[in-house]
Amino acid sequence: MKLFDNTEIAFALKSDSELERAYFLFKMIQNQPMVRIGTAVTNFALKAHLPVEGLIRSTVFDHFCGGVTEEDCLPNIAKLYTKGVSSVLDYSVEGKEDEKEFDDTVTKILKIINFGEEKESIPFAVFKPTGFGRFALFQKISEKKELTAEEKSEWLRVRERFNTVCKASFKQNVPLLIDGEESWMQDAADNLVEEMMELYNTEKALIFNTLQMYRHDRLDYLKGLHERAKEKGFYIGLKVVRGAYMEKERIRAEEKGYESPICADKKATDINYDAAITYMMEHKKMALFAGTHNEESSYLVMELAKKHHISKDDQRLWFGQLYGMSEHISFNLANEGYNVAKYLPFGPVRDVMPYLIRRAEENTSVAGQTSRELNLIKTERKRRKI
Repeated sequence: MKLFDNTEIAFALKSDSELERAYFLFKMIQNQPMVRIGTAVTNFALKAHLPVEGLIRSTVFDHFCGGVTEEDCLPNIAKLYTKGVSSVLDYSVEGKEDEKEFDDTVTKILKIINFGEEKESIPFAVFKPTGFGRFALFQKISEKKELTAEEKSEWLRVRERFNTVCKASFKQNVPLLIDGEESWMQDAADNLVEEMMELYNTEKALIFNTLQMYRHDRLDYLKGLHERAKEKGFYIGLKVVRGAYMEKERIRAEEKGYESPICADKKATDINYDAAITYMMEHKKMALFAGTHNEESSYLVMELAKKHHISKDDQRLWFGQLYGMSEHISFNLANEGYNVAKYLPFGPVRDVMPYLIRRAEENTSVAGQTSRELNLIKTERKRRKI
């Protein structure tokens, strides 16, 4: 039996009723029209303040999210850790525009860094660049447009927020993952993260940027970053993922008449992803957080670790999956002794809905992902004879 086919290990933490809920949810997600209708109805119900939060909470929210607050997540974190799976607390509130909200997010991330210092089960903190500043500002800087005096001081505040959490990460020795976003704002974020790497990755990789490998230019970016790191003497930390905004990226490129930054097809993305992890594992001064739900890429990382004599528990190598998904990868890898972390989204139900809707839409667009999840759940149900 191949490693990822072991459903007994994969679903050991799920009760029979939780397994049934997972089966129901993935069955729903497999149905594209159902996802579209469900999304529209949910958005309407939340905007109209209809009493649907309880229903959302007991179904999709509890399956894909750790809780409403950090404290809420602690029982789930402890449970995962009994099987050797760590957690990355991900404050998944999106699309805020207000200075006070940005400052509040900084406070939230600092609290998570403290958690990480205290608890072995929380080895990373994470944030989105637009959690600390307006999307439009990142975009304007990425497009190399002249900033107004007001925008310049606004950008200084964004930089200061980045520095505050990166400094805390450095002082408390808790690595920090910085998520990737849409391509048309990413250059400004990349430059800022690189600046933080130069400041704080002097002895090891603590600050991690994110490479979305569905972008065909990211391998070149990685190689350029490597040259700059050698020149300036800092370590590279990268979370390598396939990416999360494909439809949006293609639509915008078409509307605005520029070449899409997205690889031509799924196969090209897979080749690009595997090339990035292969490149990284060949170089000692790089730390890799392989964020993937792809079994072949996971096997490749294991092979490369063996080839380059990187031990399973080496802190420069982590595997990451999203909470509620790909349990067969996470738990079987952890059972083999690899470093594995689940991204555990949390936040108020209403505020986390954009994240959950994106997850559902992504799952319907990744051919084979949902049917693989369903087949594994069916196998486990049969094994348990539910």
